[in-house]
Amino acid sequence: GTVRVGEVVVDPGEQSGLTAMRRDLQIVFQDPYASLDPRMSVAEIIGEPLRSMSVDRAERLGRAEEMVQAVGLDLDALARFPHQFSGGQRQRISIARALVTRPRILVADEPVSALDVSVRAQVLNLLADLVDDYSLTLVFVSHDLGVVRHLCSDVAVMRSGEVVEQGRTDQVYDEPAHEYTRSLVAASPTIHAALSA
Repeated sequence: GTVRVGEVVVDPGEQSGLTAMRRDLQIVFQDPYASLDPRMSVAEIIGEPLRSMSVDRAERLGRAEEMVQAVGLDLDALARFPHQFSGGQRQRISIARALVTRPRILVADEPVSALDVSVRAQVLNLLADLVDDYSLTLVFVSHDLGVVRHLCSDVAVMRSGEVVEQGRTDQVYDEPAHEYTRSLVAASPTIHAALSA
């Protein structure tokens, strides 16, 4: 098949399309421990995507300051290194790095699965706020059906790499058409099921 980002068909042989995609689409990875270079300061980490766009050092720092505040960290975080932060704070740094290029699309690949339950809600709420503030399209990849229902307006259910059902989130959850979707929804823990047990 093909991958289209906005109006650009992504083709590994077409450099201009890849350049546009890298500007318009950014990724927040699952593991905030592995996705940050431990030898770089937070300012360098957040500003790194701008280097390939030939943004000068002063503007990179200014944009890093803007982004670190947008994700709820203090400016003094810019001089520190990843090992000095908690998992939730590291994921905020990863989100800041992804947003510094001002993308149109943010892909979040299981962004809270490596975090403690106590900070998951904070990071999810931050993502929801940033989607609104920056007018982003969020592609949220997750096995946590409760989180997907809370965060997403539309959902695509995949099985073995193939989309088996897609549509508005409420419709897919309340009236699943595919047997695989029905089994997933039925297996999801709910407050009602927990209280009935």
